[in-house]
Amino acid sequence: MSTPIYESSRQTAKMNRERLAANRPAILDEEAKRATAVRENMARLRGLRLAKEAQEVQTKISTDSANTK
Repeated sequence: MSTPIYESSRQTAKMNRERLAANRPAILDEEAKRATAVRENMARLRGLRLAKEAQEVQTKISTDSANTK
């Protein structure tokens, strides 16, 4: 007599959980590295944006002061 479908599904689910549990530290480490890389890139882009905005303000100030003289 064959095993019922739900029993086979339960066994498959259990095997998947065990497989994922074995890989969990590696997965969590990879996600932490990815999150750190995203934060570092966001900080780099923010710095570039702020530098560009500062340069634009500096250019506007120098242009305005040159026009008023």
